[in-house]
Amino acid sequence: MISIGISGAPGRMGLLSQTAIEPLEDLVVGGLYAPGHDGEPLAGGTCSGDPEALSECDVILEFTHPEVAPSNVSRWKSFGAHVVIGTSGYDSSRIARLREEWAGSDRRCMLVPNFSLGSVLMMRFAEMAAPFFAGAEIIEMHHDRKRDAPSGTALNTAARMGRVRRAAGIPSIDRGRTKEDGALGAEVEGVPVHSVRSPGLLAHQEVILGGVGEYLTIRHDTTDLASFAAGIVLALRSVASLEEPVTVGLDGLLGL
Repeated sequence: MISIGISGAPGRMGLLSQTAIEPLEDLVVGGLYAPGHDGEPLAGGTCSGDPEALSECDVILEFTHPEVAPSNVSRWKSFGAHVVIGTSGYDSSRIARLREEWAGSDRRCMLVPNFSLGSVLMMRFAEMAAPFFAGAEIIEMHHDRKRDAPSGTALNTAARMGRVRRAAGIPSIDRGRTKEDGALGAEVEGVPVHSVRSPGLLAHQEVILGGVGEYLTIRHDTTDLASFAAGIVLALRSVASLEEPVTVGLDGLLGL
C-alpha cells in the first residue's frame, strides 16, 4: 500500500485526486495539507495546516500556487518522500533548478505539466510536427481562476517545439513591430504563446503550424476534470520506479 500525501488538498485537483485514490487497493490517502484549512473535512479525511501532516507519506502530490510550490517540494524532499508536481508555472529555468536540487537523490521527483492523456499526445504530436513548418504558435485557453500564464502545458509544449526547431536550423520569424506591446503573444523558447483566461473555459490548447500554402492545427480540449484522474494515478504508481531523479511529463510511462 502506497501512502499518498496531497498538498493543496482543498483545490480542484486535490479533491479530484482524493476521489481517484479512494476506490484503489494499492493507494491510500495518508495526509492532506493546506495552510488556512486546518481541521476542514475533505473527501480523503481531515485537512491540516501543518506540513508535518505529510511527513510519513511515501509519495506527495504538489498542487499549490506556483510561487510556493518550489519551497514545498524542497520540504517534501527533506521528508524522504517521492514527489509528483502538478503545479503549473515550471519553465526551463525552474526545471533546471529542480534537476540540480534532486541530483544524486535516491528519491524521485516527477513534474507533470498535464495529467490528461490526450494532452500528452497533443504535446508529442506538436513536437513531432514542429521541425517541418516555418511558423509555429500556441494558443492556450483556461478558466478565469487560473493564476498563471502561460500554462504549464504551454510552457512545456513550447520548450519541446523550440528545441527541435533549433536543432533543425529553423530561423526565428521576424514578426516586426506591433502597435500594442504583447499583441503577438509572449515568446517562450522561440515560440509565440497566447494566453486566454475567461469564464466558461476549462483547459484548452491549440498549436498552429504554418508553411507555404498550408497550415496544421493540433488541438486538445479538456471538458471535465475527470480526464486528469488516470494520469494522476499512473504518476503516483510509477514515480518511485523512475530511473532519473527528475522526470518531466508522462510520455515515458506511455511509451512515447
